[in-house]
Amino acid sequence: MVSFSAMAFGGKVVLITGASSGIGAATAVHFSQLGASLSLTGRNTENLNKVADQCTVLEDQPKPFLVTGELTNEADTKRILDSTVKHFGKLDVLINNAGILEAGGIESTSVEQYDRLFNINVRSVYHLTMLAVPYLIETKGNIVNVSSVNGMRSFPGVLSYCMSKAALDQFTRCVALDLAPKKVRVNSVNPGVVVTELQKRGGMDLEAYEKFLERSKQTHALGRPGQPDEVARAIAFLASDDASFITGETLPVDGGRHAMCPR
Repeated sequence: MVSFSAMAFGGKVVLITGASSGIGAATAVHFSQLGASLSLTGRNTENLNKVADQCTVLEDQPKPFLVTGELTNEADTKRILDSTVKHFGKLDVLINNAGILEAGGIESTSVEQYDRLFNINVRSVYHLTMLAVPYLIETKGNIVNVSSVNGMRSFPGVLSYCMSKAALDQFTRCVALDLAPKKVRVNSVNPGVVVTELQKRGGMDLEAYEKFLERSKQTHALGRPGQPDEVARAIAFLASDDASFITGETLPVDGGRHAMCPR
């Protein structure tokens, strides 16, 4: 991965959703080290403050701007975007990271589960991106969506999640084509299993999660699950000027899982 200078994002305003934990938190810390002016949003104020405390504040770099809200609430989504632009005066990078996972195949799912996952994983991204686009056109900025290998490959027992991430990948490609004439790039990262709280929040108990991570040594070609900072570095690359000729890309950051087939 490209090694950036400390001020690679100096003067750039970066809005990160789902920034209070996991990949979003790691991305916030990494972008702070690259000089970005950060707007961090999530549902948990205490966790957001902890992440802000971990962020590096370089000379002439403002402290992270924190705004709590629920992205499935349209008024909150608008407030998150409006307050960010009001605070910083512009927006250069939107990182749509917030998302949820729940287990459920076709025999055990429900329409309610479908709605929950699509509302946060797809609809909220659709809405926030719509609101952000005029500002990104002004700065010729870019968007990075956090999808999943589940959007590229099919897995049993996580039907709504797989469908939502496939929809997000198509969203990435379509919006990339919509905005290319305006010089706004749109890409996604597609992580494999990453050591975060995502699966446990989705219903896995500790014993099942430990077995899941152990199993990941066989399901990922590199023989291990990923770490949040590894995904954060890929996000930073796609958001940087070093990726200036990349748009519409869905980049696997999955230890080779997308390339594997059962044997």
